[in-house]
Amino acid sequence: MTTPQHGPYSPQNHPNHPGPPYNGYGNGNGNGYGNGYGYVPYRVPGPDDFDHRTSTAPLIATVLLTVLGPAALFLGGLSVMATDSCGSDCPTALTTWLYLIYGTIVFGGVLSLAALVTAWSLPRKVRYWNLRRWAALITVAPSVLVIVLVCTIPSP
Repeated sequence: MTTPQHGPYSPQNHPNHPGPPYNGYGNGNGNGYGNGYGYVPYRVPGPDDFDHRTSTAPLIATVLLTVLGPAALFLGGLSVMATDSCGSDCPTALTTWLYLIYGTIVFGGVLSLAALVTAWSLPRKVRYWNLRRWAALITVAPSVLVIVLVCTIPSP
């Protein structure tokens, strides 16, 4: 039994069009067809291809850090005023909260700077897209944490 040589998937209906010069997808012959059933209109980027969106995440993180960083420092500095009403008899929860705020300002500032430098200095390849995004997120996290801690200080 032989198959007919006509129909939508026969070789006559799919002439050999020249495909993209890249031979990394499809059936391996570089003619632009996947498995013989249709044309692949674009090439899927590989992990070592140039990424045109490399500066998006670090740029957003830099803009957010220029706004949230000074706000976190200002609110963290004002958080000492929460202890003025209790004097030297401050509850343990309040002093622990203040230690968390100042520890986050000090160590989080170093972490933010290191993550921002990492986000900007990663190679411009597709394979580093997730790492760049996480570094940008870590850049902003300490400032947001300080603002949340200041806004939720326990009452004296």
